[in-house]
Amino acid sequence: MALPGSAMAQEYAQVAGPATEAPVAQIPSSQTISGSDDLLDPLSPLDPMPDMDVAWPDIADIATPDPTPIEMGGTMIPPAEPGTPIEAQPAPIPIPQESVASESPPPEAVSEVHEARYAVELNGVEGLAAEGLQVRFKSLSLLHQYASDTANVAQIDRRAREDAVMLQQLLQSYGYYDAEIATELGANIGGRITVSLIATPGPLYHFSSVELVGLDEEDPKLRSAIRNFGIKSGDAVDANRLETALAQLKTALGRNGYVFAEVKESDVEIDHADAVGTMKITINDGGKHHIGQIIIKGRKLFSARHIGRIARFKAGDTYDAADMEDLRRALIATGLVSTSVITPVKAADGEHVDIEVALEQAPLRTIAGEVGYGSGEGLRAEVSWQHRNLLPPEGAVTFRGVAGTQEQLLGATLRRGNFGRRDRVLTGNVIASNVDRAAYRAKSIVLGAGIERQTNIVWQKKWTWSYGADFIASDETDSNVDTGVDRRRTFMIASLPLSLAYDGSNDLLDPTNGFRLSGRVTPELSFRNQRTAYARVQVDSSAYVPVADRVVMAGRVRLGIITGAGRAELAPSRRFYAGGGGSIRGFGYQEIGPRDVFNDPVGGRSLAEFAIEARIRFGNFGVVPFLDGGNLYAAGLPTFKDLRYGAGIGVRYHTSFGPIRVDVGTPLKRRVGENRIGVYVSLGQAF
Repeated sequence: MALPGSAMAQEYAQVAGPATEAPVAQIPSSQTISGSDDLLDPLSPLDPMPDMDVAWPDIADIATPDPTPIEMGGTMIPPAEPGTPIEAQPAPIPIPQESVASESPPPEAVSEVHEARYAVELNGVEGLAAEGLQVRFKSLSLLHQYASDTANVAQIDRRAREDAVMLQQLLQSYGYYDAEIATELGANIGGRITVSLIATPGPLYHFSSVELVGLDEEDPKLRSAIRNFGIKSGDAVDANRLETALAQLKTALGRNGYVFAEVKESDVEIDHADAVGTMKITINDGGKHHIGQIIIKGRKLFSARHIGRIARFKAGDTYDAADMEDLRRALIATGLVSTSVITPVKAADGEHVDIEVALEQAPLRTIAGEVGYGSGEGLRAEVSWQHRNLLPPEGAVTFRGVAGTQEQLLGATLRRGNFGRRDRVLTGNVIASNVDRAAYRAKSIVLGAGIERQTNIVWQKKWTWSYGADFIASDETDSNVDTGVDRRRTFMIASLPLSLAYDGSNDLLDPTNGFRLSGRVTPELSFRNQRTAYARVQVDSSAYVPVADRVVMAGRVRLGIITGAGRAELAPSRRFYAGGGGSIRGFGYQEIGPRDVFNDPVGGRSLAEFAIEARIRFGNFGVVPFLDGGNLYAAGLPTFKDLRYGAGIGVRYHTSFGPIRVDVGTPLKRRVGENRIGVYVSLGQAF
């Protein structure tokens, strides 16, 4: 037999909704539901009879009711005044005296009430070994579903009796097979009806024996699955725990090569005399299988070789259902696949299983655009066109252009996913740009290539890294710090950027716990009048600590140095700058740091920044007060002197993808030329 309760939510029909009920004259004061027989309410209205053709009556024929008094529930209803239409007469629904609580008014006070609100009480289930019972009852209860509406007594009683049957089934699903449920209706002060469901659970039934038949006990992993099966002798006869245990057993079989295993319906016998149950589960393991070959079904978006590169298994490995789900998600994560179906197929030798992969192609082309304004960056518009598989497999090519008051750019980027192995990305770019900042003007051409392992929304990786090479030709104009005279220089720069990062946080875009640490080292050679070798080093760290259910404290620190060359020898575009939404909020881009005689920023060789904020969440919205600080220095190491501070507040709207961030900050002890307010908008938290 199957345990009760497993399909209750699907079978529990809402038969007592307000649109389908009709009042009756009188209800019983209490009733007891025992056993599992369906109850028939003798006072419930009949269903309409089909194919009945009755002429609509003339209102003149029924305008005057029969003058004979009517008895309803022991109460005599006097005749109406002659000439009074029937629809204008009240239809009292008396409540018997015995159903009214002792503190309630006498039944005469509520006998004329047609509809009222009600409160629901569930008694007798306190302290039971039935985790989640009251939550499940409330989610399935008709009384709770319509509690915000008024109802007449007949409707309330009908819902109570339906809920009583449902509650009995719930208790049986937890192992209380002798449960009985009584319902009581009463009226308290103000005419508000109290609906009570009173449970008498009876004894909790336990398994006297649990037997699993048909498993290969020679397999050590299956022996472990048998040993760790979630139900054993002495446990409660709990349908919910049994379903969980069977699901875990099926997972264990699928993860250990038994891809075609079948777990037959459990045979449970209940002994009411001793309040015990016995269970026998029969399993056909279907034999243990190993991975054969990958077969492409239908349209060939990727070769079998490339899919094998993405998969975390190889031919000959023991079949693992978790690896199949991982492969399905990885194929979707390429951005080239809208639907992936992976099916195990028995190979001819009977020992291997081939992996059949069917893929539906996602749209490959995207046109995107954005328009914005930033403090210190001016107006900016960008448009891009991307083909995500122009150079298959997974060779995405993006062309983009930027037009702005301070920046113009044309560029092309290649990004090839799963290059040579899973999660490894090949990148290449060609960029021509013209930048006019407060600190410098630069016309540059950049050629770059690299290989990286990056995190993504589907899999947030603990460790990520990158290495590559860039060649930069840049014609730049800045000013002499001491004299303010403009100078124009051409730089040829070769760089080898390297990075390594650890992410121990619990979320990529909205972390609430853990920490992150990353470092970037970029050795560079600058060729102008002479060769200059130097290195740029930057370290970033952040931490997230929950201090209350809705409050997370977050902080970050950034340190940067350039060693091996003086500031004057560095191309202005290769120096450090500070200020802005990704740096010190409250200040505009490049506003912090050393300045020339005309009060224009000149950049620095070392950097120190910090930030602290409280992330307070209210449902989908959040408020974030923050304090940022730091400074930029001409020296090779930060001195931590003359720190500048910005403070403000942000709002967050939390979506399923990540929070949308809007921060508004202002400089503390603002200096001449600095903006009063900085506004920053982006996706994800500030750090």
